[in-house]
Amino acid sequence: MYGAGLSLLKNTHLAETSTSELGAEGERLAAEYLSRRGFDLVCRNFRAPVGRNRSGARITGEIDLVAMDGDTVCFIEVKTRSGPAFGGPLSAVDVRKQRQISRVARIYRKIFGLEGAHFRYDAVGVSLLPGKKPDIEHRKAFWDESVFRKKRWAGEG
Repeated sequence: MYGAGLSLLKNTHLAETSTSELGAEGERLAAEYLSRRGFDLVCRNFRAPVGRNRSGARITGEIDLVAMDGDTVCFIEVKTRSGPAFGGPLSAVDVRKQRQISRVARIYRKIFGLEGAHFRYDAVGVSLLPGKKPDIEHRKAFWDESVFRKKRWAGEG
């Protein structure tokens, strides 16, 4: 009985590890892809506290990549899939994720004095199917944070 439980825990840990490794590989490929297209990578995996949940636990948000496209700061979410089971990678960049990234981006802009800078939110989908070349799709201006703005943020750029 105990052996079966340990076996399940081991398999769960391996699945989490392979998922995080898949995500890291997708981010690496996305960064290389964007660099080849003239983007200047500024930061990877920027994290900041964005508030608390209903239980009072801290919530930390993350931006996968921050890059410059000319004079525009790009906050980029990367989603990687190894198969079609859960839909295309970009379908995972839902409204909840967009809101969280927008909150972290406001913090980033404030920390680095970029309140007046031009910025946008991009998404990169990476499909890593066995035996095939990686498929990378980059969508500029995937969303706009104006739908998430509270009145007290109206003065920010």
